[in-house]
Amino acid sequence: MSGETDVLVLGGAGVDTIVYVPELPLPYADSYPIDSGIRTRAGQTGDFVAVGLSALGLRVHHLDLLGDDPEGELVRALHRERGIPLTTVPQPAGTKRAVNLVGPDGRRLSLYDTSRAHADDRLPERMVRDLAASSRHAHVAITHPCAHALPALRETGVTLSTDLHDWDGENPYHEPFAHAADIVFLSTTALTDPERTMRRIVERGRARLVVATAGAEGAYLLADDELCHIPTVTPPAPVVDSNGAGDAFAAGFLFGHLAGEPPRRCALYGAVAGAYACTVPSTETDANGREELLGRVAELESAGA
Repeated sequence: MSGETDVLVLGGAGVDTIVYVPELPLPYADSYPIDSGIRTRAGQTGDFVAVGLSALGLRVHHLDLLGDDPEGELVRALHRERGIPLTTVPQPAGTKRAVNLVGPDGRRLSLYDTSRAHADDRLPERMVRDLAASSRHAHVAITHPCAHALPALRETGVTLSTDLHDWDGENPYHEPFAHAADIVFLSTTALTDPERTMRRIVERGRARLVVATAGAEGAYLLADDELCHIPTVTPPAPVVDSNGAGDAFAAGFLFGHLAGEPPRRCALYGAVAGAYACTVPSTETDANGREELLGRVAELESAGA
């Protein structure tokens, strides 16, 4: 591999419309005034990971299906502004979009528009192989076209990571991603027994590292058959939104991993990046930079974190 790209990000490009609501769950009412406004901005899981990795100084290339529509132009503009190469495949159904209801405590409820996808959506195999062959690592979103790209990715020999998000440990849709990746991220939100699910991922697939984020409770890391708890990190500013925190954690972790850091230090990088993401309003797409992250990690390590 030539290593022209540090991380190839597949899938997860789209836009979110952000609506700040007075509480979640939102009680039924005929109408609610939204004084803060309703805003649409580029940024779904793949975009957030790409932006996070790029902000940390890694060379990133993003590949996904995108519509020829205003939403697609928002995604293209985000990548142009951040200097992130973006290869797109035409998506006649339109660019992926969602509506995020965000409560005062930063929690969110996402409503995904599943009409903007077709069962026969695919990423061209030759394109996937060529981009993967010039990359050190590939991070794969759990979208339908990416599932079909997994065999080709594995055949190139590139290492893989994926984020299963709020998988319940049982839904078979997630299993190909869980079993193909070398590094698996997921949330504990829907898991009754996180450790059991994490160990099953290792037993049934290729994963060497599994990380389960647990919000305010921190995260859990399974490495070398040892499960350890990763504490939360105090955010550098007030928490305003949790949107993108898991993607930021993944970006920070991968930054450390590709630098050859041990797993626990990678998880600390992830915790710092995730904490920063919680201070960024839903209406923005932003990430902390390399110097910020390394400086904060140094402070925590000197304090015995």
